[in-house]
Amino acid sequence: MKEIKLTDSEKVLMDILWEKKNIFMKDILEEYPDPKPAATTVATLLKRMQNKELVGYTLYGNSREYYPKVEKGEYFKEEMTSMIDRFFNSSLTQFASFFTSNAKLSQKQLKELRDIIDEQIKE
Repeated sequence: MKEIKLTDSEKVLMDILWEKKNIFMKDILEEYPDPKPAATTVATLLKRMQNKELVGYTLYGNSREYYPKVEKGEYFKEEMTSMIDRFFNSSLTQFASFFTSNAKLSQKQLKELRDIIDEQIKE
């Protein structure tokens, strides 16, 4: 799969699409917080994201119902992998060490992480 890169503006729009699954332009605009962007701005974002194969649409007469072509979990996985590659030389161990020592996790949270890891080791 090719690498997914979203700008901040695209991420806001994708969050709306991921939440709603299928949505028309007028409804997309209603979902934006104030101050809402212009319809032309959102249309431009949608077109750009269609070119990136991130968004698709179904045509109903003159209206388009938009939907995400990339799952949120898939996007998150790609973003995390890219971050670990860039900042931790692809080392999950370095990432885990940095995360656990800098995230100010409570003892309870650290134990929960250990339980998750232990469960994965058993499988």
